[in-house]
Amino acid sequence: MKLIALVIGIIFLLVLIIRFKINTFVSLVLTAVVTAIMLGMPLGSIADSVSTGIGSQLGELSMVFGFGAMLGRLVSDSGGAYIIAETMIQRFGKQRLQLAIMIASFILGIALFFEVGMVLLVPIVFAIATEAGVPILFLGIPMAAALSVTHGFLPPHPAPVAIAQVLGANDGHVLLYGFIIAIVAAYIAGPLFSKIARRYAPAAFDRKGNLSSIGEIKQYTPEEAPSFGISVLTALFPVILLAITTIYTMAVHGGQAPKNPSTIDSIIEFIGSPSIAMLISLFFAMWSMGWNRKRTTTQIMESLENAVKSIAMLLLVIGGGGAFKQVLIDGGVGKEVAKLFINSSLSPLILGWLVAVVLRVALGSATVASLTAAGIVAPLMTQSGVNPALMVLAIGAGSLAASHVNDAGFWMFREYFDLTVKQTLQTWTVLETVISVVGIAMVMLLSLIV
Repeated sequence: MKLIALVIGIIFLLVLIIRFKINTFVSLVLTAVVTAIMLGMPLGSIADSVSTGIGSQLGELSMVFGFGAMLGRLVSDSGGAYIIAETMIQRFGKQRLQLAIMIASFILGIALFFEVGMVLLVPIVFAIATEAGVPILFLGIPMAAALSVTHGFLPPHPAPVAIAQVLGANDGHVLLYGFIIAIVAAYIAGPLFSKIARRYAPAAFDRKGNLSSIGEIKQYTPEEAPSFGISVLTALFPVILLAITTIYTMAVHGGQAPKNPSTIDSIIEFIGSPSIAMLISLFFAMWSMGWNRKRTTTQIMESLENAVKSIAMLLLVIGGGGAFKQVLIDGGVGKEVAKLFINSSLSPLILGWLVAVVLRVALGSATVASLTAAGIVAPLMTQSGVNPALMVLAIGAGSLAASHVNDAGFWMFREYFDLTVKQTLQTWTVLETVISVVGIAMVMLLSLIV
């Protein structure tokens, strides 16, 4: 009965979002309430369950997400993003343009949210493709692949951080393993896949693209923009802090939290907390991309305010996903799923991936799919003793699969590259699925080692 309630709840959410075009946050909260009633939860406790889900989801995550958006906007507004992309292309040369685009997008993708990265990089991709005489999609696919893998696998992006919170995984381990998986997946789904796609969907590579929806594109000269080195350092600063903590803990304490931490242990743990790492990184960005560039405090604050405005609704959607997840946990759905597979030979990692794939296909949002999947498989993961960091990445891989018409990313890609729906399915949807399959394959490989 509980599993039937889950299926009905997901269908109800799908109908609200796709058929009736109801706001995603409103749809998630309404679905959480309806599902809670179907699960037989006491009516008096439903509101508490929903508010607990939203609150617990947006606790530390709101800081990580907010500071991350501000950092990304500062890198963008100062011209740092433009310089990173341009420099990588000059260094690699026209013969290795795809690799240059992929690496530049990967670096920027760590600091920028997927949508922001797409808006920033598409004009650069168009300009370079035109100058080099290659199809824009030939460079667009590696760009999209790199942005997508950072979104799905790497902290401080919201989905990996949020799933890690739900499953109790170490953010540093998620980053370390996720980095390995992301590099492999980006290369296979980017440069390699683009060559295959060009053969079976040649018409898509003849499209000239559409920049009208992006608006005015600002060009930067080397004199106007910060240097390549400081731009890369700023973009990667949160990752550097998380990496320092992970490497220190693994080298000094064998990867375990010390029982009697010293002063240096406490300091390292402090700067390795995602919210503190993002706060420190933001202040560094305010100097490197702001005051050091002779920008006034007023101009810097304007960038920060614009960044917050751009993510307000997305934060609410993540909170709504947390509400739905909490109702599923409090209503006992996770335990039912665990019972269903308790004697199954299916790996919990494969199960987590499959649940996320189904939710991604049904709901569209990778973040909502991953959060809901985490709530469902958490009890099973506890019983099986699987590595929490690998479960985070398995769910992250599943949440990227089969992006189609109910996903905003699908329509962004179609709009910018001026594709038909069929061509978008042939390129973007397959690209995302390749990342998902490579991701779970790499997770299973890592599970044999760690």
